[in-house]
Amino acid sequence: MDPSDFLVQATIYLSSAIFLVPLFKRFGLGSVLGYLIAGILIGPYALKLIPDPEQVLHFAEFGVVLMLFLVGLELESQKVWELRKTLFGLGGLQVVVTIALVTMAAYIIGIAWPISLVIGMGVAMSSTAIGLTSLTEKKLLSTPGGQASFATLLFQDLSVIPIFMLLALLAPNNAKTGFDLWAVAKAIAVIAALIFASRTLLRPLMRIVAQTGIREIFVAFSLLLVIGVSLAMQSVGLSMALGTFLAGVLLADSEYRYELRLDIEPVKGLLLGLFFIAVGMSVDLSLLANSPLMIFGFALLIVITKMAILMGLGHLFKYSFRDILLFGVALSQIGEFAFVIFGVALTQNTIPRETYNILNAIVAVSMLITPVLLLLYDRFLTLQCGERPKDAITENNSVIIAGFGRFGQIVGRVLVAKGMTPTIIDNDPNQIDLMREFGWRCYYGDASRLDLLEEAGIAKAKLFVISVNDPVATLNMAKLVKARWPDLAVVVRARSRTDAFDLRDLSLDPIRETFYSSLVAAKQALLALGETSTAAAKIIKQFERHDLEQLEASRKIRHDRTALLSMAQKGRRDLKDLFALEMAENDVKEIKPDTSKVIFK
Repeated sequence: MDPSDFLVQATIYLSSAIFLVPLFKRFGLGSVLGYLIAGILIGPYALKLIPDPEQVLHFAEFGVVLMLFLVGLELESQKVWELRKTLFGLGGLQVVVTIALVTMAAYIIGIAWPISLVIGMGVAMSSTAIGLTSLTEKKLLSTPGGQASFATLLFQDLSVIPIFMLLALLAPNNAKTGFDLWAVAKAIAVIAALIFASRTLLRPLMRIVAQTGIREIFVAFSLLLVIGVSLAMQSVGLSMALGTFLAGVLLADSEYRYELRLDIEPVKGLLLGLFFIAVGMSVDLSLLANSPLMIFGFALLIVITKMAILMGLGHLFKYSFRDILLFGVALSQIGEFAFVIFGVALTQNTIPRETYNILNAIVAVSMLITPVLLLLYDRFLTLQCGERPKDAITENNSVIIAGFGRFGQIVGRVLVAKGMTPTIIDNDPNQIDLMREFGWRCYYGDASRLDLLEEAGIAKAKLFVISVNDPVATLNMAKLVKARWPDLAVVVRARSRTDAFDLRDLSLDPIRETFYSSLVAAKQALLALGETSTAAAKIIKQFERHDLEQLEASRKIRHDRTALLSMAQKGRRDLKDLFALEMAENDVKEIKPDTSKVIFK
């Protein structure tokens, strides 16, 4: 078989991924490391199943582009604006400080300053693919540390234009000097055109495509949108990932955002996996074999240096220790954009071929180190620091829902249908991630914590809905809220009469979980046994009123078992008498003569 044949290559890629990725996931090593090892094995330096990884690497980079588009779809322009301090402050400092320190260190050890600057710019980049994929996979992207990582990666994409300008100035035979205003003008024009098109053209076009009712046409349009934006950005020297991220943000409040995400998600996953495999294939094992100490030593030194810089900046911006550590680990590798930087420098004769090969090997090895560091973070450091950290809540809405299981979801759906946007908090990470897949904006955290409620803006809220499953947590939450914010309206569920007693003691009117559904079932039973709809409804209404009266009366004597039993027996007799009286009244109405047709002479 010809190894260059498309079907042969596709079989090799898919087989290696299917075999190794689940195996690595099974042992808790993460899918990214599985893809990288698969690439090393099938690449030109090991089993030699794929002769040329360069072509597939360029193609698979589109997976990173699709990932940034989907990330943008999950954000709204307001959220991006809220990230501006982290984006330009933390992200800007990371890029500038890393370039400066690495360039200085390289120059001190005897490397020429143009090559040192190229190395500094490459090392400053982190892997969007590895960082975001690993954080998402480990459910850490929405934590403060994850958000800091995301904002920093976004700024690195923004730094593409000045980096390319510096590369052009570093070229030995470059006649250009000064600032290329024309390139900047073109970039601004393309971004402005993208914003204008998203507001005026894209939505009508998507509506027309959606009205065809042909799903594959909408999928094709979704891919065309991403490819078109990427092409426009690339034509003016901007990052394709930055452009598609911006397009995603502009469409985040579109009615088609969920359809776009569902259409692109599978393609993105396959291409990202292919990208990691291609990175693994690019690892030159012969170079590693000849100079293992140099390659691994420099890769480890760079990872440690970047971690130190990132953690120092995280401390400067007053993140918690756990978030600082996550920030440092997630972005400690050298990113895929370094391949581009070093490639451009090679074509411009800024760096020699030998240096280029060594740098690429160091980049690939640093990418291999990061998943292992994230595994250590996940396995050991998180155990010492406790459970998954709470999400950073960046919105203050008038309604807060604590607990988003079946009960909370129904409440939330009704409120959203009425045009309200509740802040949803749940302490089940699996439930949070599931609800996010369905488009709900949820936050992980313990809603019985005072600091989290204050962060969610409870002081300005109009309504607090307690719909957690745990009765003890429900009561503690209710006590906290009533003590701190006594005027706040509270809707709370109760799983039993005992729970209802405790909540009534707090002057709350609890919704008993099974009470009203049982009343509906009782009404259906009466109808099935021949009662008329009117009679059944009246009986159920009487029972509801009677039971609520009994609940309030029994609450006051619930600790006196004898009195409680006596009240229960009396309650049954009273209810029976009430129904008997109702039946008697109905009988009188049925035999009452109809005088409407009597003719008076």
